Amino acid sequence: MHALIHWIRRNRRASLVLVTTIVILLHTELWKWDGDEMDTMPPITATTVIHSTPATLNFTPPFHTEGRHILDAKGIPLKLASLNWYGASDTDYVPGGLEVQHRDTIAALIRDLGFNSVRLPYADEIVIKNPVIGPSVIAANLDLSSNKSENDEPLRALDVFHAVVESLTAAGLLVIVNNHITQATWCCGMNPCDLSWKNDWFGADVLCTVSQTEARWIRNWETVMAPLVSNPLVLGADLRNEVRGLWGTMHWGEWADAAERASERLLAMNPDWLMFVEGISSANDLSGASTRPVQLSIPGRVVYSAHVYKWSGWGSLRPFASRTYEDFATTMWKNWGYLLTEEIAPVWVGEFGTPETPSEGDQNYWRHLMQYMEVMDASWGYWALNARKATGEWESYGLVGDEWDWASVRRDYRLTDLACLGRREEIEEETDERAAGSRQSKNGK
Repeated sequence: MHALIHWIRRNRRASLVLVTTIVILLHTELWKWDGDEMDTMPPITATTVIHSTPATLNFTPPFHTEGRHILDAKGIPLKLASLNWYGASDTDYVPGGLEVQHRDTIAALIRDLGFNSVRLPYADEIVIKNPVIGPSVIAANLDLSSNKSENDEPLRALDVFHAVVESLTAAGLLVIVNNHITQATWCCGMNPCDLSWKNDWFGADVLCTVSQTEARWIRNWETVMAPLVSNPLVLGADLRNEVRGLWGTMHWGEWADAAERASERLLAMNPDWLMFVEGISSANDLSGASTRPVQLSIPGRVVYSAHVYKWSGWGSLRPFASRTYEDFATTMWKNWGYLLTEEIAPVWVGEFGTPETPSEGDQNYWRHLMQYMEVMDASWGYWALNARKATGEWESYGLVGDEWDWASVRRDYRLTDLACLGRREEIEEETDERAAGSRQSKNGK
C-alpha cells in the first residue's frame, strides 16, 4: 500500500488515468459511504439571528409546492426569476464584486433589475477550511472586517457569505443557496474530484485537493444553513451543482438517494425550506424522476432543477447550438418539460446563459430556449451577474461591467429577452432611466 501511494505521488498524470479507470469500472461502490458515519457526528444547532426584511413583499413566506407550481403561504404561485451571483465557489472564496461595491448596493442593483431571487453558490472548501479573507477582495465591504476586529477575530469566508445572504434578503430577494463544487475553483469539467457530492474513492485523498465523504457533504450543508434557519427569505437549498459521471457512470437513483438523505437533514433544521434537486449529466437530465421521484417525509418540498447551455452537457455530441427548434423542444420535454406538462413538480432552469456578443450558434440556442421557457412558463435563473471571473478574465455571460453599478449594466438582447420571461414590464424603461441618471451625475449635470 505504501509503495502504491508513493507511486501515485510520483506519477500524478498516470495516476489520474488509473483512478479514472477504477471509477468507471467499479463506480466507487467498493468505497461507498456507510450511513452509520453520520450518527457519530454531533448535531448542528441553529444560531439565533435577527434578520431584516422589507415591509412590503410581492410574496408571503413560507413556500411549498403543489403540482407544477411553487406557492406562497396565501396559495399564490411564485415564478422564480433568479440571477446567479458566483464567487464563493471560486478561488477568492467570496462573491464577486465586493471589492468594488458594498453588498447592499449590489443586492439593490439585482432587485432593481427586476430579479426576485438569487442563486448563491459556495464550495465545500470554504466550509471545511473557512479561510481568512483579506481586505483586497472585500475592499468596498471593510465594515465586515471592522466588526470582527472589535472581538479580535479574523474575518472568514463564511462570515462574508452569510453577510451577503443578509443583504440580499434585506433587499427583498429570495435566496437559493447552492453547493456548487467541492474544491473552490471554476466549475465544471471532467475532474473526477468534483464530479459529485462525494469523492471518497480509493486514492482521492492523494489526487484531490479537497476530498470528502457524503457525511461530510451533508455536514457542510448544515454548517452553511444553520445561521439562516430563521430567515424567511432563504427559500432553500440547491443540493449539488451539475452532478455527472465520466461517460455516463452516474445514475439517477444513486443521486436521488443522496438528495433525499441530505434533504431530510436540512428539513429537520427548517421544515419550510424547499429542496432543489438538479438532474444528472451536468443537470441536463431529469428523466429519471418519472419513475424514481425524490420523495421526502414532508410533502411539497421538492423542486427539480435543470441547466441548459448551448453545448448541452459535458461530452455531448449533439450541442443545442446546432439543433432545430423541434429537436430542441423534444429533448427538453424528455429531460424536464414533462414534469411541468404532467403537473408532477415545479422545474427551475437554474442555469443558462450566453455571451453579450453571440455567435450564430449562441443565437440559435438562445432563441430556442427563450421560446421553450416562455411556452412552459418555467422558473429560471440566469448565469450570471458577474463582471469578471476570479482569474480576472472578462465574464462574457455577465450582466454588469467592472463598476458593478447601473451605468455599467450591459443593456443588450439578454435583458430584453429576460423581460419576457417574468421580469417586471417596466424594467427596461427603469434601467434606461437609472443609467441616464448615473451618466448625468458623472458629468456633473
